Amino acid sequence: MEFTAQQIAQFIGGTVDGNAEARVSTFAKIEEGVEGALSFYYDPKFEPYVYQTQSTILLVPTAFQPAQPVKTTLIRVDDPRMAVAHLMTLVEGMKPKRTGISPQASVAASAKIGANVYIAPFAVVEEGAEIGSGTQLYSHVTVCAGAKIGSDSILYPNATVYPDCIVGDRCILHSGAVVGADGFGFAPNAEGYEKIPQIGIAELEDDVELGANSCVDRAVMGKTIVHRGVKIDNLVQIGHNVEVGSNTVLCAQVGIAGSTKVGEWCTFTGQVGVAGHISIADHTTLGAQSGVPGSIRKPGQTLLGSPPIDPKVFARSSVVFKTLPEMAAQLRELQKEIETMKLKLED
Repeated sequence: MEFTAQQIAQFIGGTVDGNAEARVSTFAKIEEGVEGALSFYYDPKFEPYVYQTQSTILLVPTAFQPAQPVKTTLIRVDDPRMAVAHLMTLVEGMKPKRTGISPQASVAASAKIGANVYIAPFAVVEEGAEIGSGTQLYSHVTVCAGAKIGSDSILYPNATVYPDCIVGDRCILHSGAVVGADGFGFAPNAEGYEKIPQIGIAELEDDVELGANSCVDRAVMGKTIVHRGVKIDNLVQIGHNVEVGSNTVLCAQVGIAGSTKVGEWCTFTGQVGVAGHISIADHTTLGAQSGVPGSIRKPGQTLLGSPPIDPKVFARSSVVFKTLPEMAAQLRELQKEIETMKLKLED
């Protein structure tokens, strides 16, 4: 597919500065630009590449003023990153979708399959499962008995949806993702641990993306629910009966223990760990490796550490932490001096 600068500008609401008939057919990073590619610029540290790039078209902020002559065609937009995302979505959406059920797939007679569904070789759809129209199931996907998958969703190879669990419309499950495995429930007794049956389900609402090898456990009773628009990175663990609010982002290796409620529009960066049976307020941002032992009730905070505190306080505390051995040695010396002075005063 090929597009002119004028066509692109009309789609993203930008203005052309240069050759409106310049044509592109691919995307490239600004520092790796080639003829026929579209790139974007937003960070001042990449400005030298504006004058060096070989890309044919470059998206730039509306207010950008070049310090040198620019040989590429510019399209000025309010937010180049968002604009290129819209363009990539447009191009991806124009690609033809696979349809049809492979004879090597296993689809139960009682399963309900919508229109224009793709089921790849060795995918399995069990009894009573439902697959919405336009959904794609790649090889070795398993949709267990009674599970429901909405329309226009994509399940990549080896994704699994356990019995009776629900995946909404336009969801993406990457390879190895698991929806509805048993929650980690065991009762200790004299002989060891007795398994507590997990009789609830797990549900992903519409527009949720679940990264590779991530798990959303089914509930003990009721449901574990990931609300609309949540984006989950690779290797994330969501425990039983957890509720994740809409449009929250969970980055790699986040772990959320059972029965915790996470608010809307939160961001948990890498390796954040959250205790069970607590709540996190809306618009909370947690820095990497934060450990959350208790509820965060005030919305809109950015926190870091374990337990999480204000990042500026955490930074100052980190400086002190580095010098704790020297401070401890000084404290011991001071204690010795004080004891010596006490003895002298007693004499």
